[in-house]
Amino acid sequence: MEKPKLYITRKVPEKILEPFQQDFTISMWKYEEEPVPREVLLKEISDSQGVLCMLSETMDREVFNTGSSLQVVANLAVGYDNIDLHAAREAGVVVTNTPGVLTESTADLAFSLLLATARRIVEANQYIKEDKWKQWSPYLLAGMDVHNKTIGIVGMGRIGEAIARRAQGFGMEILYHNRSRKVESEKQIGATYVDYATLLNKADFVVSVVPATPQTNQMFNKEAFQKMKRSSIFINISRGSVVNENALVEALETGEISAAGLDVFAEEPIRSDHPLLNKTNVICLPHIGSASTETRSSMLQLCLENISGVIHGTGPITEVK
Repeated sequence: MEKPKLYITRKVPEKILEPFQQDFTISMWKYEEEPVPREVLLKEISDSQGVLCMLSETMDREVFNTGSSLQVVANLAVGYDNIDLHAAREAGVVVTNTPGVLTESTADLAFSLLLATARRIVEANQYIKEDKWKQWSPYLLAGMDVHNKTIGIVGMGRIGEAIARRAQGFGMEILYHNRSRKVESEKQIGATYVDYATLLNKADFVVSVVPATPQTNQMFNKEAFQKMKRSSIFINISRGSVVNENALVEALETGEISAAGLDVFAEEPIRSDHPLLNKTNVICLPHIGSASTETRSSMLQLCLENISGVIHGTGPITEVK
């Protein structure tokens, strides 16, 4: 009996694939750091039962019309705004994602970015590399304290809660805004629910952890930045689409906010001439929120288990509903 075909849109470690080799004919794009060309993707999925894809692949109606044998698409991410869910459902294709396994690693990155931005870590490192460190002075590269400050978390899902737990260790007051209140989180973490405007007005650190939806599109706009303290720092680890980048650039240039730490952008990858990159008070990262070796391996494992579950009839573990 012919084994079902699985296509993977980036090169991943063979070791992770080994347990699944006996159940699938696995085809994989040959590069890790280069996206699969659209024409190659369409050709490969034309006879595939399962696809393991990245956020860089647009899985739209054309994909689902082409992949007539397709049963499941496993997205290597929590977010799935690269997938047309309506088209997938019409085609009878199950879509899965990877929640849970990347929560703690992404929260680590968020807090790392917050700390690095507040204490000007990257700027200080560059200061030495450029041989500018001639002597000590009291306010040399003085940043902003994190302990005992107020953090405002916009989006209190798993990752938001994990960030809040880290904030506890720094003695921070924790404010949050979410589409629904999380009473248990309030009890366990000591977080306080506030409306969006209040959070922006009171927080020293505003952290975006919201999904990309029509409702969250450019919610961090000129009006939002104007509500924030002039001393506040904006951190975004969610999606680039939730920020109006022109408004953010303006807010940084006019001093409406003091700094920003960003792991995501409206269009990725950004280039070296991006207006946010020429500012010493901004740290930009290449979308590495969950990029630890352990977590990425766990995400791949979950994707493969989801695909196997759908194709072999036991069902997916983390289906997108």
